[in-house]
Amino acid sequence: MSTTDTKHVDVLVVGAGMGGICAAARLQHAGVSTLLVEREDRVGGRASTFDVDGFKVNTGAVAIENGGDMEQTFADLDATLDLRYPQPANVFRIKGRTVNPAKGGWAFLLDQITKKGAKVLAGLGSARKGEMPEEQLTLEDWIGGATPNETVHRLFRNLSAAIFAVNADEIPAKAFLTYFMQKGAFRNFGFHPDGTIGVCQAIADVVTRDGGEVWLSSPVTRLHVADGRVTGATIEREGVTTEVTCGAVISNAGPVATIALCGGADVLGAEYVDRIAAASKPSANIIIHVASREPLLDTPGLIVFSATDRICNAGNMTATCPELAPEGWHLTVVYAVPRPAIGEFDSEEELRLSLEELEEELPGMKDPETRVIDARVMRDGWPAQRAASGYELPRETPLDNLFNVGDGVREYGDGGTQSCATTARLVVEELLATRSGAAS
Repeated sequence: MSTTDTKHVDVLVVGAGMGGICAAARLQHAGVSTLLVEREDRVGGRASTFDVDGFKVNTGAVAIENGGDMEQTFADLDATLDLRYPQPANVFRIKGRTVNPAKGGWAFLLDQITKKGAKVLAGLGSARKGEMPEEQLTLEDWIGGATPNETVHRLFRNLSAAIFAVNADEIPAKAFLTYFMQKGAFRNFGFHPDGTIGVCQAIADVVTRDGGEVWLSSPVTRLHVADGRVTGATIEREGVTTEVTCGAVISNAGPVATIALCGGADVLGAEYVDRIAAASKPSANIIIHVASREPLLDTPGLIVFSATDRICNAGNMTATCPELAPEGWHLTVVYAVPRPAIGEFDSEEELRLSLEELEEELPGMKDPETRVIDARVMRDGWPAQRAASGYELPRETPLDNLFNVGDGVREYGDGGTQSCATTARLVVEELLATRSGAAS
């Protein structure tokens, strides 16, 4: 027989993905009483980790950027960011060779493919100076205007797939170039020896360290709204229904799911709901974890492929963090992006084609002891990205005390878990400013 409890906090944060935990920790560290609730039994969401036969398998993100809002979040929270940095961090597989772009940047990289990369380099240079293509020109069309070289096209497609989980014809060239030419573009990143959940758990621990609460296995079934403001939520936890009242809500569930929790258009208005529905373009990818006796890659970090149509990049996880696999084993994570990544596709067929490519690209896959220990398609309610880059959704809602954080509402041209940390910082700054203004 279930019972009902009540609780009050200043801010309720729904969802313990990277955006939610960063927001909750920042708020609690600032002295704002915060409750962070998560429907799963662990923190991290699509940046979490689980165990498969002793291997630490990540649910999505593996690489955590150094610098920017992620590193600053840990500094602001007086927390330790325990990362290990592969050297080199990023390399490329071009014509069967491993190429390190640190030796000469884009010019060196393109020179390994074609002697006719001048127009591509000129376009990259213009983007660095702020001269961007028109808004709706796709990356595929932008590259097509510079070169017909198939390897160059595949390389840029795979860069887009690796960072944004979309194909080159599904992302505006402006969004891609903003990230790669103006925002750092994964120049320095690390892996966590506990898997990505180690990063998320360290932030979540700040919430409890500073006096807040984190509830796992606690789904929110309803957000309550009255007089144009969210007033609280109904939460199911360990067989107990808890009615939580609060001064504000930050949702890391994504704008579409947040609308449903509020009650849809009847509560938030048809104009807003229709606008989100029309703009929402979640993207999909495929994550494959492979166990092997010998390393499948000849590099310790991430490698981007240039001769593939679906698999885009892979990481040699145990070269830097051997703790991620049982002794005597190596763990490789491979990412693939289906065609299309936005919209409908056959999951089984796309996974089959991705595995075929993987076997062709990495000879070690044919070793009898090598095995795929986990392969999953991220799509629909559990997408690779809640909004495709260039089609970001708003953090604000029609309710002045309800905000969204996470990859669905990131800044234009942002990417990775870093973008989620940025949304958390921006929303928390706005909330704190509002509270300060109300107090004065």
